Amino acid sequence: MDGIHDLGGMAGFGPVTKEEDEPVFHEPWQATSFALLIAMVGAMQSANADEYRHSIERMPPGHYLRAHYYERVLTGVATLLVEKGVVDRSDLERRAGGTFPLSNPIAANPMAELTPQPIARFAIGDRVRVREMHPAGHTRAPRFVRGKTGTVLHVAPAFSFPDASAHAGRIRKEHTYHVEFDSRSLWADDGGENESVVVDLWDSYLEAPEA
Repeated sequence: MDGIHDLGGMAGFGPVTKEEDEPVFHEPWQATSFALLIAMVGAMQSANADEYRHSIERMPPGHYLRAHYYERVLTGVATLLVEKGVVDRSDLERRAGGTFPLSNPIAANPMAELTPQPIARFAIGDRVRVREMHPAGHTRAPRFVRGKTGTVLHVAPAFSFPDASAHAGRIRKEHTYHVEFDSRSLWADDGGENESVVVDLWDSYLEAPEA
């Protein structure tokens, strides 16, 4: 989905500030949020990492940008627990003492219905183009490489396709590739000379470039 979470290549958000000797958790509630994530992963066989990522991506944009990292964790976990029927929303809000913000409902994803690729269609050295796609559901193809052409550096073993597993936990595997892009092909004059970006991409994201 084209959401606020997909910030790769975007500018204007200010510098990244580094806190010296930063603790893992600044406040106790942050540790509790992370503990809930670990407990959910251990207890819920029906949830997976891609569903969790997508639960955070579905946060309303304003909430996502204002939220601390661990608030996003808490929102994603709470959303999944309600959607999976583990926790009732009314009970959650009663315990929280008021309205508890959850992520937006999950949308259908046409990418999840694609036929799996049983063999790797591309080889090391092949030029490949990332499909220009804008699915409503979860995808791991970042916007800044869609429609761009790069070179395959490595063919990895088949791995769970996230666009499918993030939707109802459907597992289907296909090959992934390490694809290298010239930075100037991504960002024109803002790309550095002799600089490149390597992105891991699933087979379904790619196509042969036009001759």
